[in-house]
Amino acid sequence: MYDKYPYVDVAKADECFCGWEVIGDALSEFLGRQRCVLCVECYPGVFVGDVRHWLTVLVKPSLVISTEDLLLPPAELEQHVAPILTDDPVFGVMNEVEIEDFFEPEALRLARLQLQEAQGKVTLIVGTGASLIAPSDHVLVYADLARWEIQQRQRRGEIGNFGVDNVAELASQKYKRAFFLDWRAADRLKQRLLPKIDFLLDTNLPSEPKMISGRAMREGLRIAVQRPFRVVPFFDPGPWGGHWMEQMFNLPTDVPNHAWCFDCVPEENSLLLGFGDKRVEIPSINLVFAHPRELLGAHIYECFGAEFPIRFDLLDTVGGGNLSLQVHPLTRYVRERFGLAYTQDESYYILEAEKGASVYLGLKKGIDQHAMLRDLNAAQDDGLTFDAARYVNMWPAKRHDHFLIPAGTVHCSGAGSVVLEISATPYIFTFKLWDWGRVGLDGRPRPIHLQRGVDNIQWGRNTDWVENSLVNRVEEIAVGDGWREERTGLHELEFIETRRHWFIGVVPHDTMGTVNVLNLVEGEEAIVESPCGAFQPFVVHFAETFIVPAQVGAYTIRPYGNARGKQCATMKAFVRQEGHCASAHDRRA
Repeated sequence: MYDKYPYVDVAKADECFCGWEVIGDALSEFLGRQRCVLCVECYPGVFVGDVRHWLTVLVKPSLVISTEDLLLPPAELEQHVAPILTDDPVFGVMNEVEIEDFFEPEALRLARLQLQEAQGKVTLIVGTGASLIAPSDHVLVYADLARWEIQQRQRRGEIGNFGVDNVAELASQKYKRAFFLDWRAADRLKQRLLPKIDFLLDTNLPSEPKMISGRAMREGLRIAVQRPFRVVPFFDPGPWGGHWMEQMFNLPTDVPNHAWCFDCVPEENSLLLGFGDKRVEIPSINLVFAHPRELLGAHIYECFGAEFPIRFDLLDTVGGGNLSLQVHPLTRYVRERFGLAYTQDESYYILEAEKGASVYLGLKKGIDQHAMLRDLNAAQDDGLTFDAARYVNMWPAKRHDHFLIPAGTVHCSGAGSVVLEISATPYIFTFKLWDWGRVGLDGRPRPIHLQRGVDNIQWGRNTDWVENSLVNRVEEIAVGDGWREERTGLHELEFIETRRHWFIGVVPHDTMGTVNVLNLVEGEEAIVESPCGAFQPFVVHFAETFIVPAQVGAYTIRPYGNARGKQCATMKAFVRQEGHCASAHDRRA
C-alpha cells in the first residue's frame, strides 16, 4: 500500500498545458496580448537545446538569445571556483556564488543592448541565467526539474555541469560540482524568481513537458503548506543494499538492489501537484523557499533560514551487507572546513530486523587507540582487512529499537535490517573509515576519508557511555485514552527531538509552531485529521514519511482501514525550540 506517487490536489486538468504544441500556443497567446520578450530561465540540468528548439519553432521569435553563448571561458571559471570545489573527490565548501558569476560581464551588457535594439519584436531568451538579461516587461517562464532527475541524467552521461564541458566526467564528480556550485547559485536565483514567474515548465519528462501558470504553482504551494503532505520518494541501489523494500513497496527489479529510500529530503525530493488526472512535478525545495515560516515555524526559520533541517530515509540491508564504518563531523569541524552551520547528528530506528541483525555503535571499552589507527591505516594503504568487531561495539538490533548517533560517534548499520534514519540535513558529510574491502556498483573503490574521520572520533564514547546514553533511551512522558507517548531521543547533544506514539485510538498532536516529520512505523494505515476541519483527512501507510507544516497546529492521528482496532505507532521528529537552533548548536562543538 506504500504510495510512491503522493500528490497535492490543486485544480482542474484544464489549468495544466501538456505537450509542446499546447505550451507553444499558450505562450504565443500570452505574448500577443501583453509583452514581446519571452524569458525562459532554466535550472541547471534542463535540456536547454530541446526547450530552445520547440519554442523557436512554435513561438517564432525574431531574435533568440542563448545564455550558453555568454558564459565565462571554462578555464577562467575554473580559476574562480577552484577554492570552492577543492581537490577532494567528495567534499567542497559551501559558498555565496551567484549565477551571474558564471557570465562574462561584457557579454551580458551586449545581450541587453541587443534586446533594446529589438524592442517591439518577439524575442526569446533561454537558458540558465536568462532572467539576468530580460527587461522588466517580459514573460517569465521557469523551466524546472527534480534534483533526482538531474542525478539520473548525470549518471546516464546526458548532461554536464553549468558552464563547463564535462559530460564525460564521472557522475560522482558532476554531482559534487552541482551540489557545491551549480545548485547553490541556481537556488539563490530561484528564491528571488518564484514569487513573480508567469509560468512553471515541468521538464522532468522531455517527451511530456507540462506547464502551469505561476499563479497555479503558487496556489499549489499555498495548499500544501496548510495540510499534511508527502514528498515523492526515490530509491537508489548501493553496494550494501538489500531487498526488503522491493517486496514491501513493489519496486522494479531492474537494479541489483535497493539500498536507500529517500522519503523526506526536501532539497532532493519532488512534490507532485495534481491538476485533475495530470501531475506536475516540481522540486519540493520550492515549497521551503516559498513558505519557510509557515512550513518550518518562525523560530526554526530564524535559526536555519529557508532550509529543511530534518531528514528521514530508509536503509535496507536485508539480504545485503554492512554500511561503511563511518563517523560524522563535529559542528566546529564542519563549520571551519566546509562552511556549514550544523552537522549530521542522526539516529537509527529499526523498522525491520532479521535474526542476528546488529548495529555497530561506539568504541569498545579499553581498546588501544593507536592499534585501531594502525589497523585502519593498514586497511587503507595496504588493502588489509580491518577487524571492526575488535574495536567497535556490535549491539543486537530488533524491531523498534532506537540507536542515537551524535556526531563524532563511530557507527554503521549491519546487515539484515531496515533502518529509518532520522537525522539533521547537511546531506553528504559522512567520513568513511572502512568499507569492508568492497567497491561501489561502478566497480571503483568508494572514497575513504580516514584522516578526516580520525580528526572527529570521540574516543570517550565507549561501551558504557553508549549503553547509558545512546541505546534505547526510552522514557514514557504521557498517556491518554488508547495511546501513550514516549521520548526516544535524540541525545542531548542533538537539536532534533523524537517522540513515539503507540495507539489504538485517537492521538492528539500539536505542531507547537515547528514543523513535524512523522513515519508510520507500526500498523497498515492511519489517518491524520484536523479537529476543526482545517484540512481534508490524510491517509498514510506503513513506512511512509509525512510532513505536518508548523502552521497546521492541532491535528490527530488514529488507526484506519484494516488497522482499526489494532495497535499502531508513529515516530515523530521536530526541532527543539529551547535554544537549540543552529547558532546555539554551534557552541556545543
